[in-house]
Amino acid sequence: MRILLAEDDRALGRALADGLRHLGHAVDWVEDGRHALHAFDTTPYAAAVLDWNLPRMSGVELIATLRHRGDRTPVLLLTARDAVDDRIAGLDCGADDYVVKPVHLEELAARMRALLRRGSGDPVPRQRLGALELDPSTRSAQLLGAPLELSPREYALLESLAAHPGRALSRPQLEEAVYGWGEEVASNAIEVHVHHLRRKLGPGWVRTLRGVGYALYPPDAAVDAAGTPP
Repeated sequence: MRILLAEDDRALGRALADGLRHLGHAVDWVEDGRHALHAFDTTPYAAAVLDWNLPRMSGVELIATLRHRGDRTPVLLLTARDAVDDRIAGLDCGADDYVVKPVHLEELAARMRALLRRGSGDPVPRQRLGALELDPSTRSAQLLGAPLELSPREYALLESLAAHPGRALSRPQLEEAVYGWGEEVASNAIEVHVHHLRRKLGPGWVRTLRGVGYALYPPDAAVDAAGTPP
């Protein structure tokens, strides 16, 4: 899941970015509202976390701009303002929820999961693909009812592949799903993650289309990622 974080307090921004990445999210961190708006112009996000008092364009101005142009990305507003009128103003500008500072990562992550569940129309959204089941609320997966021991990066990669079953995703697409801006990515990082997924899922789940990328689907699928019988 790719998340935009806009926070001008560097200590808080670094802590939130590191914490969200530790949970397996790809995080793009910017420090002012104009950069955040440009990020929305170029990158699709599953959710955004915006500070109210951003320089150059405040969080509430940014949200109002997004809503005016029809962007429905779920947004959490970070604010030090805890008066009722301020909270109402934040929600009325188009924010989906808010977190009052000081921010606790566990609460922030839980509120984001709730936003995404409401946005999907499913109170407990799960991805199912044959015998494989992914639970985004806990960022966990099961195969044939047994839990899979996945690292946050492995889960993020599996989630991205499962969102497009039978369709090959290139290495750059998978890197974008797993890593945020500024993170160092080894040249073979995706290949290493895929190797680990194959070992944990078993044969047949992740296929390689040479020169294209990787695709996920049940081993007994009748059609492969290229759209032809296996």
